[in-house]
Amino acid sequence: MDIKSEPSKVTTLLLIIGIIFIATNLRSPLTSVGPLIGMLRDNLGISNTVLGLITTIPLLAFGVFSSLSPKLARRVGMERLLFFSLIILTIGIIVRSVGGETMLFTGTILIGLAISVCNVLLPSLIKRDFEQNVGLMTGVYSVSMNLCGAIASGISVPLATKENLGWNGALGVWAILSFISIFLWLPQLRKIRIAKSIDENKVKSTDFNIWKSPIAWNVTFFMGLQSLIFYVSVAWLPEILIQKGISAASAGWILSLMQLAILPITFFVPILAGRMSNQRILVVMTSILYLLGIFGLLYGGYLIIILSVILIGIAVGSSFSLSMMFFSLRTKTAHQSAELSGMAQSIGYLLAAIGPALFGILHVITNGWTVPLSMIMIATILLLISGLGAGRDAFIGLEKGK
Repeated sequence: MDIKSEPSKVTTLLLIIGIIFIATNLRSPLTSVGPLIGMLRDNLGISNTVLGLITTIPLLAFGVFSSLSPKLARRVGMERLLFFSLIILTIGIIVRSVGGETMLFTGTILIGLAISVCNVLLPSLIKRDFEQNVGLMTGVYSVSMNLCGAIASGISVPLATKENLGWNGALGVWAILSFISIFLWLPQLRKIRIAKSIDENKVKSTDFNIWKSPIAWNVTFFMGLQSLIFYVSVAWLPEILIQKGISAASAGWILSLMQLAILPITFFVPILAGRMSNQRILVVMTSILYLLGIFGLLYGGYLIIILSVILIGIAVGSSFSLSMMFFSLRTKTAHQSAELSGMAQSIGYLLAAIGPALFGILHVITNGWTVPLSMIMIATILLLISGLGAGRDAFIGLEKGK
């Protein structure tokens, strides 16, 4: 790979391994919680309303802390900040699994803080060190993140019951993965000063107020809308399927099918997007898949519903990958990439946090799924509009593009 500082193959390999292991920690501490909600409720005596905060808190943390990450990275270096974040993540996972309501929420806040930093900085790191292979590395990073997230949701209950670890052990076991990641990232701390000085030299000639960029706002809304659709799907798809006459067990497997459909797409779409001058055709295809999938959920029979869930999974994988790629494709430097990533994820995840609750309120008010799913169709149309702006061949600060 053509990397700016021309490191040795061993150094490059260590960096790739470090990125992969960090990525594996970005979803597993979150997706491992959902299947254990019942155990948490029964063991801790917490209401469903309070338990809902467990999934909302990380999204709010992403929204609050994402915009701060680029500024911190400029002060201490991306490598060091990622290292500290892994330590905080490990502490958060351990604290969360100790037991008790206070520790549960304290650990969740720490986990959200740590993951928010990694979410922002990894695309920027890839932009800086793999500029000629951004699509490939984004694909590797995305697949690692989503694959481990899917595995975590699948093995949480078996770990808690068959392995007799309880909910504490099933949540705490992920500290092993983050602890290993800390040691695998140690070699990257040696190059902080060099990497930081190189990036700061570029910033002096290309710095720009990202909040004034139309492209940055398009990327931000694209990021937020795709996150909103994803978290609504994860939260409500099983309930939609159950009310359509599908068993709870089958609904769980169908949700897993959606997650499996995401995986190959998150690898191939970044590579394809990186080879295109603009990504508008991918945005259009993604939006069409979303609309077809939602329409099928509304009006289809069992087989159509299965196909619709697969289409939604493909669209989710594509839209997520595009949002990650836009951080690199629409910027000139790693610093700009970090700033764009911070802006988009800060506002985007705050928007995403509203989605599941609003969807549920609409369902309660209308006592049906037509209006809530129509809301997702509207979100998809807005996704298309913002994506067409984000996907054009231009850079933030240089808004003249095609």
